[in-house]
Amino acid sequence: MKIAMVGSGYVGLVSGACFADFGHDMVCIDKDESKIERLRAGIMPIYEPGLAELVAANVRGGRLSFSTDLAASIKGAQAIFIAVGTPSRRGDGHADLSYVYAVAQEIADNLTAPAVVVTKSTVPVGTGDEVERIIRERAPHAEFAVVSNPEFLREGAAISDFKRPDRIVVGAEGEWERGVMTEVYRPLFLNKAPLLFTGRRSSELIKYAANAFLATKITFINEMADLCEKVGADVQDVARGIGLDNRIGAKFLHAGPGYGGSCFPKDTLALLKTAEDYASPVRIVEAVVRVNDIRKRAMGRKVIEAMAKAGVREPRGRRIALLGLTFKPNTDDMRDAPSIAIVQALIDAGAEIVAYDPEGMDAAAALLPEVRMAQSAYDAVEGADAVVLVTEWDAFRGIDLERVGQLVKSRVLVDLRNVYNPDEVRAAGWHYSSVGRK
Repeated sequence: MKIAMVGSGYVGLVSGACFADFGHDMVCIDKDESKIERLRAGIMPIYEPGLAELVAANVRGGRLSFSTDLAASIKGAQAIFIAVGTPSRRGDGHADLSYVYAVAQEIADNLTAPAVVVTKSTVPVGTGDEVERIIRERAPHAEFAVVSNPEFLREGAAISDFKRPDRIVVGAEGEWERGVMTEVYRPLFLNKAPLLFTGRRSSELIKYAANAFLATKITFINEMADLCEKVGADVQDVARGIGLDNRIGAKFLHAGPGYGGSCFPKDTLALLKTAEDYASPVRIVEAVVRVNDIRKRAMGRKVIEAMAKAGVREPRGRRIALLGLTFKPNTDDMRDAPSIAIVQALIDAGAEIVAYDPEGMDAAAALLPEVRMAQSAYDAVEGADAVVLVTEWDAFRGIDLERVGQLVKSRVLVDLRNVYNPDEVRAAGWHYSSVGRK
């Protein structure tokens, strides 16, 4: 099949590369000429393990190309995916759909053959209806259908998620578009990936409901971690104990500094706004958003309290080393990363911050100009009064704590991801604090 992907950001580029790897004739489109030029040169705009190699292989194979010309690129395409950004709209928190609607208008003005228009972007309920209205109004004689096909990609594991998905959700109202989408995803049938057809509005809501539920699990175990610290329990034991219940499951029950990234903060907020518009409030999600926002800054206070317990009582003028800045490992994404609020809380207390992240420092430097970016983890910790593990990159799991202990000024380690064994770290002479553990 010939498929066009409008938008060459995270979702569009990963999806396009994977579709091409399945054998489809794939073109990724973007208005950003410099991005397209870099992609043609093999330079990725994002860090995602395996993506550069996948793109290169399919470009060499003639299955994947890049263009700024939407009109030429969609000619003959049986499926046209919209995969542009839907950031939170400034002022009211609603999803900003201006990019989606602009693409719909451009598709309508250049549609010359029957095609299925697929919203891959995360969009509120009813967006597909509006996309259909826009195209129908501007191209009344065009043969087309609008389908919802939300993505469920985890940053750092996106290629695997696309090729071996838990499910493929397609919101389609007619048999023709269902047939086209079945052909689009036919290569995945070998992996027995379940293809779930729903109505378009149900599909749009599934994406938001899924992310809100996962955000709720994260926030729940974080609150249990706080309670564990008060009563002397271990949150990892609690998580295992409840996670073994098949009705609950073990995933997303890892206590930490709160969720961040490009999806959960934006999507939970958009769900709240949609619920408000329809006078059907979702109180649980309201609480999740509020608690998560508060938690991130509270982690900065946790660091200060850990320093005080170790005898480093005044944070002002102290050097604090942060290991990890991105919201999760295996990505360079800094959007709504907990590190941002943690850094601000520590700077407000007068501390000096030095940080190292394997992939995120370029993006972090623009957001955190007060932070000195180090060349390595060992460079970051030199002369530090406290070391804080913020992101659980594999590179930090095997760090030489004895070597770190010789470089720091004070052996204070705050582990916000519960990576290290408390007994082993304390036996090595460290004042150790973690989340929800003794």
